Amino acid sequence: MTTDQIMLFAILIVLFAMLVWGRFRYDLVAFVALLVTVLAGLIAPEEAFHGFGHPAVVIIALVLIVSRGLMNSGAVEFIARFVTSPDRALPTHIGIMAVAGAVLSAIINNVAALALLMSLDMDAARKAKRAVSLTLMPLSFGTILGGMITLIGTPPNIVIAQYRQDVLGEPYSMFDFAPVGITVAAVGIAYVAFIGWRLIPARADAMSLEGDAGLYVAEARVKEGSKSIGQSVGDLYPIADENDVTILGLARQGKRLHGFSQAREIREEDFLVLEGDPKQIEAFMGAADLDAIGTEEHGGLMGKSLSLVEAIVPEEATVVGRTMLGLRLIQRHGVTLLGISRQGRRFRERVSHLPIKAGDLLLLIGPDKNIGAACHWLGVLPLENRRLEVLQRTKALLAISIFAAAIALSVIGITSLAIALGLCVVAYLLLGIISGRDFYAMIQWKVIVLLACLIPVAAALEDTGGSQLIADLIVTQTANLPAWGVLAVLMIITMTLSDFLNNVATALIAAPIGVSVANSIGASPDPFLMGVAVAASCAFLTPIGHKNNTIIMGPGNYRFGDYWRMGLMLEVLVIVVAVPMIAWVWPF
Repeated sequence: MTTDQIMLFAILIVLFAMLVWGRFRYDLVAFVALLVTVLAGLIAPEEAFHGFGHPAVVIIALVLIVSRGLMNSGAVEFIARFVTSPDRALPTHIGIMAVAGAVLSAIINNVAALALLMSLDMDAARKAKRAVSLTLMPLSFGTILGGMITLIGTPPNIVIAQYRQDVLGEPYSMFDFAPVGITVAAVGIAYVAFIGWRLIPARADAMSLEGDAGLYVAEARVKEGSKSIGQSVGDLYPIADENDVTILGLARQGKRLHGFSQAREIREEDFLVLEGDPKQIEAFMGAADLDAIGTEEHGGLMGKSLSLVEAIVPEEATVVGRTMLGLRLIQRHGVTLLGISRQGRRFRERVSHLPIKAGDLLLLIGPDKNIGAACHWLGVLPLENRRLEVLQRTKALLAISIFAAAIALSVIGITSLAIALGLCVVAYLLLGIISGRDFYAMIQWKVIVLLACLIPVAAALEDTGGSQLIADLIVTQTANLPAWGVLAVLMIITMTLSDFLNNVATALIAAPIGVSVANSIGASPDPFLMGVAVAASCAFLTPIGHKNNTIIMGPGNYRFGDYWRMGLMLEVLVIVVAVPMIAWVWPF
C-alpha cells in the first residue's frame, strides 16, 4: 500500500465510524472528511467542491421538488385514495399498500411516497383496531423496493447512472433499472405481504403521526358548481366517515341552522360545519368539492399555492376578545379563519362570529406569503411542523402531464434528465403548484451536502488505486467462484454497508469498487454497477440504513432489533432473485 492509500483508508475508516456512531450530523462529518482529504493532498483544492455541481446532486434535488409538486396537485392523493380500506384482510391490505408504495416510489422519491401513504396506513390501522406496527414496516420496505424500478426512484440509482457516464461515457436511462427492479420488488412485496409481517411484534402505537392538538370546528363553503349542490347533508356522511370528519350542521345566510340538518338540501353559498383534524378536514373538502371563503380569488390555472397553518392565541394577542369578521382578516390579508379548536368544545356560533379566547388554536388558510404577515398582525404564534399544503386538485392532470413530458424529453434524448426536471420545476412554479418556500424547503440539504462532499472523496479512492486494491482483495478471495458468485459477494458486502451507512455514501464508495472488480475478472461493468445499485438501496436490517426505516420507527413503536426479524430474509431473497436477473438482463 502507498502512503496516499494508507492516509485515504484511515480517513474512510474514521468517516464510516462517525457515520455509524451517529453522534454528529452526517453532512458535517462528510464535509470535515472532505476538508481533511484536501489538506492531506489527496484532492486538489480546485476540485474540492466540484461535487456541488455534479449532475447526480442536481437531479436528486430536483426530484424532491417535483415530488412535492405532484403531491400538492392532488395527483398522488388521487392514486392513494383507492388503496386503503379498514375492512380488508391484513395480508391483502399490506400487499395493496406495498404495491401502491412501490408504484409511487418509482414515480416520485421513495421518502415522499412513504410520507403520503404512512398517514393513510395509520388511519386504516386505527379504524380496524389493529397495531400499526404490523403494517408500517411492510409499507416502508415496499417503498424502498419500488424505488429501484426507475432512475429517479432512489438516490443510489442516480449516483450509479452518473458514475456510468463518467466511466463508460453514457449514463443509464430512466427505465434501464426496471427489469431487475420490478422482479425484485414483486418477490419482496409478496414476501412482506404473506410472511414478513408475521415476524413483527404487535405493539401499541407510541404516538400519532402528527401529534394531537385537538379537533377543530371548521366551516367549508359550498362553491359555485360544487358537486355537493342538490344533495342532502346526510348524503355526505359516507365521505365524512371515510375522511374521519364529523358534519355538525349547516349554516345559511349567515346563520347556523338548528340540529344536524341531515335532511336539508345543500345550496350554493351554504356552509357545512365540520369537526376534525386539519388534514382530514382538508381531505373532506377536496372530496366533497368545497372550499373556504376568500380562497376563490387565489384559484384558477395560475392560482397561488395555499397553506393550512395552526396557530395558538397567547393572552396578549390582538385578536383576543374579537371576531375574525370584525377584524376583516380576509380583506386585509387575504387569509381565512377556517376553524377553531377550544379544548375539544363544540359551539353554536359561526366560526367567523366567535370571539377568540387566549389558548384557542386557530386554523388559518391562505397563500403562503400572506400567512406570516397575518399571524404577526393577529399576534398569534404559528405551531412548528403544523403547516399543511392545500391540495390544488384541479391541477392534478396538468401536473402529471408536465412531469410525463419532462420524462419523455429525457428518455428520447432531446435533453438531459437534469434539464428536463428543471423545466418541470419552472412550470410548477409558474402555475403555482409549488411555492417559493417549497423550492427550498423540500430539498434535503443534509443529503445534498453529504453527496457533494463524498463525490470527490470517492474519486480520490479511485485515483489513488484504493478501489483497485479492494477489488483485488475481493477477486483473490473469490478466485474459485464464477462471475455471478463474485457479483453475489460484492452485493452482500454493499448491502451490509448500506444497513449501517447512508445509501448514497454506500453507492459512491461501492461503485468504483464494482467497476474495478469487473475489470479484474474481464467482465462487463454493467452487471456489477447494477448489483451495487440494488444492494445499496436494500437496507432492511436497521432503522439507520434508510431514511424510510428511520421515519417509521417512532410511529410504529419499533425497536432497533425489530428490523432484522423481517429484513434478514428479505435481503437473502433480494440476493437470490437479483443475481440471476442481473446476469440475464446484463450479461457478464
